[in-house]
Amino acid sequence: MRSSDMHTYPPSCGPESGQLTAFLDHYRATILQRADGLDAAQLAQPLAPSSLTLGGLLNHLAYVEDLWFQVRFAGNPADPLWAHVDRAADPDHEFRTAADVPPDELRRRYEDACERSRGVVRTTDSLDQRAARPRSNGQYADLRWILLHMLEETARHAGHADLLREAIDGTVGD
Repeated sequence: MRSSDMHTYPPSCGPESGQLTAFLDHYRATILQRADGLDAAQLAQPLAPSSLTLGGLLNHLAYVEDLWFQVRFAGNPADPLWAHVDRAADPDHEFRTAADVPPDELRRRYEDACERSRGVVRTTDSLDQRAARPRSNGQYADLRWILLHMLEETARHAGHADLLREAIDGTVGD
């Protein structure tokens, strides 16, 4: 299921994994909804004094979905889209290059990354399972921590997306 089809409020009770993934999917869909219908120029429009754009957010969130679920948790190699990037030399690569990516491709990147992440969660037996690779601080996270971190990351950027979209065309979120 695509993220844009999942913009519903999470259930009020249920298993922990279902709660965490429902909240994360809610914010994933919020991000896509804020970028819906915008052209390349609008997706590249910052809100001064920041250089942050909706296109940059889509690209960044696609990258971090893959980083946390595919690379760190599952231990897979980096996606070819990101594998060539020297993070030390270009830490803002995905933000900086987003304006060069067509809008439909930005949306597809994010939707596909979210779907790959959902696949990792679906095939993991326990939230207590540790990641295959450590965080940048050398510590290993379990799936629960990664879901909580991605929930925080995505929700924070959904707030940025609300402000950016309102500045572009006056559209406000719910």
